[in-house]
Amino acid sequence: MKLAFIIDPISKLDPGHDTSVAIMEAAQILGHQVWITQADSLSIIEGKAWARLSSLELKPVQLVDGLWQADRDWYQIGNSFLTGLEEMDAVFMRTDPPVTIPYLYATYILDLIDPNKTLVINSHHGLRTANEKMYALQFPTVIPETIVSQDKSVITKFLETKQRAVLKPLGGKAGEGILFLAAGDRNFNSLVEISTKQGKEPVMVQEYLPAAKEGDKRIILLNGEPIGAVNRIPTGNEFRGNMAVGGRVAQTDITEREKEICRVIAPKLLADGLYFVGIDVIGGYLTEVNVTSPTGIREVDRLNNVNLGKQVIQWLEEYSQRSGK
Repeated sequence: MKLAFIIDPISKLDPGHDTSVAIMEAAQILGHQVWITQADSLSIIEGKAWARLSSLELKPVQLVDGLWQADRDWYQIGNSFLTGLEEMDAVFMRTDPPVTIPYLYATYILDLIDPNKTLVINSHHGLRTANEKMYALQFPTVIPETIVSQDKSVITKFLETKQRAVLKPLGGKAGEGILFLAAGDRNFNSLVEISTKQGKEPVMVQEYLPAAKEGDKRIILLNGEPIGAVNRIPTGNEFRGNMAVGGRVAQTDITEREKEICRVIAPKLLADGLYFVGIDVIGGYLTEVNVTSPTGIREVDRLNNVNLGKQVIQWLEEYSQRSGK
C-alpha cells in the first residue's frame, strides 16, 4: 500500500514517543510505502486534493533497558512530488492540535478525496465534528457532571455545588490551560476571566474526580475496539496526569467499566469516521475523546511488550482487502 501521513515537521517529532512515528515504522516494516507532508502543503487542483509528498525511510527505534532508543539520523527524506492524494491507499491526518482556521481549511481540502479510492484516518468530517472536549458530552451516561459556559455566574453556581472542579479550555491540548478550581479561592474571578477571555469564549468545567490522584488513563481505540491503555499519574504538586506536563506512565489493564464506555461510544465514533482514537478515563468516567493526533502507542508498547502500530496497519490491510481498494 501507499500511505500518506500529514504530520507536523518530522524534525520536531520524538521517535521514542510520537504515535505517528510508531505507525509509520510499522507500515515500513510490513512492506508499505510511507510518504509525508504537512497541512500547508495541501492544494486543490482540478477539483481534487493534492499534496507535495516526500518519501520517508525510518530507522526503527530499539527498546534498550526499558527505554526507546533512536539513532541520531533516525529518518531520511527523499525527493518530493506534487501528487493527487487519491493515488494513496490511505491518508493519515496526524497534525497536532489546536484546531485552528488553517487546520479546518486542510480538512476542507481532504473533503475532495474520493472515499471509494482512499481512506482518510481520521475522517475530515469527523475531525470537524469532534471537538476533543465537547464531543464527550454526547455520551452523558459515562461522563462526570459537566457544564460548558462563558458566564461567570453559571460557573460560580456549579463550583458552589461541587466545591471542587476542573476548568478546561475547549481548544487546549496536552493539559495546557487546565485549572483546578476550589470554592472560596480568592483568585476564582480572575481565573475565570482569563480562561473565558473576559466572558467571550466558553470553557468546560467538570466536577473534580478524586480518582485523578490515581491516574488519568489513556485508552487507544481502533475501529471502535480498545487495543491498549496506559495510566498517567500526576507527580509532585501537579494535579494533571498528562505526559506533556510530567505525568508518570504506568502499566494498566482495561476494566469492565472502561470496556462498557468503549461500547457506548463506538457506534458514534465509527459513524463519524473516527477510526483511531484515544479516550481519557478517570475513575470510570470518560473525560475527553482525542481524535486529531492521539498518542500513547509507544508507552503501551514499552510497558506491555506489544506493537499497536502493527495492529493499526494490519487492520488497514484487512480494510483495504474488504473494500477492494
